[in-house]
Amino acid sequence: MSTSTNSARKPPPLICTVDLVLLTLRDEQLQVLLLKRERDPFAGALALPGGYVHADQDQGCEDAAHRVLRDKAGLEGLYLEQLATFSGPGRDPRGWSVSVAYVALVDAGRLARRALPAPGCSWLPVDRLPALAFDHGHIVEAAVARVRSKSLYSSLPAHLCPEPFTLPELHAVYQAVLGESVNPVSFRRKMDELDILDAVTGAKRAEGPHRPAQLYRLRKEFRQRLRLVGRGLKA
Repeated sequence: MSTSTNSARKPPPLICTVDLVLLTLRDEQLQVLLLKRERDPFAGALALPGGYVHADQDQGCEDAAHRVLRDKAGLEGLYLEQLATFSGPGRDPRGWSVSVAYVALVDAGRLARRALPAPGCSWLPVDRLPALAFDHGHIVEAAVARVRSKSLYSSLPAHLCPEPFTLPELHAVYQAVLGESVNPVSFRRKMDELDILDAVTGAKRAEGPHRPAQLYRLRKEFRQRLRLVGRGLKA
């Protein structure tokens, strides 16, 4: 009798969500958007923007991530990539859960033209975070490691640089993301290899005592995707 009862028992529902690590560069630091939770579990704690996957609405987890980005951060058209899947019985006290985490990048210039998306939102440096709800601290650590590693051989930091920008300004963004100096000659060589920039015709910006520097924008085809090179900046 007990064996039959156990075999017929329905498994508990699976919690399936997406979580978003939205990064920007402010005060020469990588910062992440966090929201204060209004209800349990972890009421009052800071957490990443996230939400349930809507099986009747979302065509996939990436659709859900774009929806969360739009509804909770008020942003669209950003660079977005899947980070990893985090799962297990211990990450959410409500039950066994799986979260597909994504990384999105927004430049500070775009943020300066708008207010924070909602009360309780805050931007905090990724290297000085308090304890976060669920396993979100671990998710942020994984996202920052991915971004810093990928910045060595891709156009990723360009998505954090307000347009239009000069090459020295983009160089400074790469250094801020990596947390270390990058040889200017090596940097310019990598920019040539990446071939992601369009010069803004007739537009220059004065930078100190030097002659005005050419202004650039990301080429249209790379505004929401990356360009990779075979060798890193240090090669």
